[in-house]
Amino acid sequence: MLKLNASYQKKVPAEQEYSSKCFHASIEVELPDGLNEDQLKQRIHSTFELVKNSVESELNSKAAAVSIAPAQPTQANGNGKNANLPATKKQVTYLMDLAKEKAVDITPQLRKLNAGSAYDLTREQCSQMIDQIR
Repeated sequence: MLKLNASYQKKVPAEQEYSSKCFHASIEVELPDGLNEDQLKQRIHSTFELVKNSVESELNSKAAAVSIAPAQPTQANGNGKNANLPATKKQVTYLMDLAKEKAVDITPQLRKLNAGSAYDLTREQCSQMIDQIR
């Protein structure tokens, strides 16, 4: 009897600046004796995919893994002096809460901005996304 351990871990930005949360899942399964090389590779692959998809699914359902890199800001709000500053914690929290409340997946919008995390948005980008979701 063979034992297979598969695990997957992912770090995502946390609520506070310069911090992150780590999500991890692992599983141990017993494999029957007598598997050929291809069968063994398939079992390893499918077990790892199960663990990986479980973590990703959990993160996506909680909108905790939204990540984006900063994009070029525009100057649509106010005088534009703060447009290049990072979004405030309050703004990002409101954006994520609003998206969850309205059942809106903001990941595609974030990808269009070529960003890595909602915490990487500028104040203006975050404000524009909030306006779009409203």
